[in-house]
Amino acid sequence: MKDFSQLFSRLETSESLEKVAALEKYFAGADERNKLWTIALLSNQRPRRVVTTATLQRWAREYAQLPVWLFEESHRVVGDIAETIALILPSPSEIRDFPLSYWIEIVLNLGEKEEAKQKEAIFNAWSEMSKEDRFLLNKLLTGGLRLGVSQKVLVNALARHTGLDDNLIAHRLMREWSPVEHTFQDLLLDGEGDASRSRPYPFFLASPLEIEPHLLGEIADWQVERLWDGIRAQLIVRQGELFVWSNSEELLTHKFPEFNTLLGTLPDGTVLDGEILAFRDSLPLPLQDLQTRIGRKNVTRKSMQEIPVIFIAFDLLESQGKDIRSRPLVERRELLEKIAPAGSVLHLSERVEAGSWAEVRENRDKAREYASKGLVIRRRSAPYRSGRKRGDWWEYKVAPLTIDAVLLYVQRGEGQEAGSFVEFTFAVWGDEGLVPIAKTEVDLTEPEKNELTAWAKNNTLERFGPVRSLKPEHVFEIAFESIAPSTRHKSGITLRNPRIVRWRREKKAEEADTLERLKAFLVFN
Repeated sequence: MKDFSQLFSRLETSESLEKVAALEKYFAGADERNKLWTIALLSNQRPRRVVTTATLQRWAREYAQLPVWLFEESHRVVGDIAETIALILPSPSEIRDFPLSYWIEIVLNLGEKEEAKQKEAIFNAWSEMSKEDRFLLNKLLTGGLRLGVSQKVLVNALARHTGLDDNLIAHRLMREWSPVEHTFQDLLLDGEGDASRSRPYPFFLASPLEIEPHLLGEIADWQVERLWDGIRAQLIVRQGELFVWSNSEELLTHKFPEFNTLLGTLPDGTVLDGEILAFRDSLPLPLQDLQTRIGRKNVTRKSMQEIPVIFIAFDLLESQGKDIRSRPLVERRELLEKIAPAGSVLHLSERVEAGSWAEVRENRDKAREYASKGLVIRRRSAPYRSGRKRGDWWEYKVAPLTIDAVLLYVQRGEGQEAGSFVEFTFAVWGDEGLVPIAKTEVDLTEPEKNELTAWAKNNTLERFGPVRSLKPEHVFEIAFESIAPSTRHKSGITLRNPRIVRWRREKKAEEADTLERLKAFLVFN
């Protein structure tokens, strides 16, 4: 468990390469059962919770002989139940370093025991674990273990460890498997299938256009299309199978079963580049709806009806099994129009006809009428490159919307960031006072951070674990890309990509914007 605990600490870094290196080192030293359970935990396969959080708290108070009020005060300061329990338990007389798989077996077997035996098993475990190991066990018991590792990072680490192609690793992890019924060997090393037929091409990424578009030259040299707010993806048809890859190198085929209808219409040996959108009544739905659907474990008929999707194709990378990326865009577009039949799930990216750069600018400014983020401007003579190469593909985004909002809550971080605030909650004025409308990361200069941190500590109204409610005094300008109705939030709306623009020191809280004005932005969406 010590090795897994050290891995958990290393994975707190925000750098993907460091996470890959930490996982690769861990896999090199772990036995097969521990590797398999680590993969399962990173793939959101956690042991079923059989002990409630309230019961675990009661047992911890009994074990530590703490009164309820003292435990609750400790929890208010720490903010996390699993960490609070790990901190308040007495030090063990002897620490025994059993592996991760041993403790998971303990957790799995709890479901077969009556409560008294469950408590005895947990007490025995706590009595021989370090504080760090207790924390992880508590996280497993409460179902709250989150390792902060993307599927891409996990796949890259396993590819380095096994020497297998990362696409092949991704395919094998997509299968139905269980850490109870499978071994590391039969999951990854003895898996069947060749990933070459599903391999996507490196994505060509547009750069933000930071100059006036007329400086690009003659309008006739460029192709203009709408910039959508969906999931960039490649749709691949090879050897009678269809695959969908996101530009974050995640295999999403199983998330979009409706795309399988294209097997009968697209020629074999076709690779399309495009955007997946949630789409209804001839208009895109908010990206949040698409993310909600992807986040569900199983794609049901009901979820497909509630959040239908389409694939908007804007480029052709492979035709009849041949790589055509070196050919100019104008030729790839002509071929795309011939092989991509319009249908219920496949749409061809519509070109925005403009005779001048002034018309392009006008179309950009009207982007929200089409529920788009702006325009994509691509050089007609350009090949399809890889990565972000400046000069041929540009994103010409509509200017963000902005409001003035009151800082209402701050939340401190965990681990290395425990001494600083990492998230702000902002509010605007509603009929009954301030209504929270957005959370953002702290994007301020160091002097501003220090000033606000000192002020917040002296102007806290209430504390809820790591969260503090503050005196409503400070106003910030908040920018966001779009706004959509929401039944999940008290405000009735949700903002896309909110971020801090500046601290409006000259404004009083009473001068901040209203919910009514914010909802008026819905007509521009």
